[in-house]
Amino acid sequence: MPPTPEPPSAETARTARVVLNRLKKRYPDIGTALDYADPWQLIVATVLSAQTTDENVNRVTPVLFGRWPTPQDMAEADPEQVEQVVYSTGFYRQKAKSIIGLAEALVEEYDGAVPRDLEAMTRLPGVGRKTASVVLAAAWGDPALAVDTHEKRVARRLGLTRSADPTKIEAELKALYPEGEWAGISMRVIQ
Repeated sequence: MPPTPEPPSAETARTARVVLNRLKKRYPDIGTALDYADPWQLIVATVLSAQTTDENVNRVTPVLFGRWPTPQDMAEADPEQVEQVVYSTGFYRQKAKSIIGLAEALVEEYDGAVPRDLEAMTRLPGVGRKTASVVLAAAWGDPALAVDTHEKRVARRLGLTRSADPTKIEAELKALYPEGEWAGISMRVIQ
């Protein structure tokens, strides 16, 4: 759980409102750029998205899910074959290991379903707070705020945080914005 931040200053709160209003005007309808059919596909796509583009992931996932459509299928996959499919996303050995381990954990602990809980998701191989927050917000519309390198950089430039720690930034941004805005703020800032 993120630490409880200091209450934001009036100036920071005003800046946050202005930023949100401008972002909502510029990007009225926003969501993840990753293609997915269900929480399983989204969590895998988000794991694969590290250090590559969403477009690249969207080229890989149809092949990946065509061969291994369910967590059970992926849990039983040959790692070398998975590596070949995800090769173009970079860090392919680690990513293949993560998504196979993720599938195994889902099958063993959750009957193949992605848990709708941030803390439970972050205990899965390859899944951190950012990935779990993306899945909660995009797949279920739950209030979650994903902080990635882009969110971190922009939030600091806008004066919404001074922190470099993503967990602290998440807590500070949650203190600045109403819960109903959390899911959209991350995607809008990334854009």
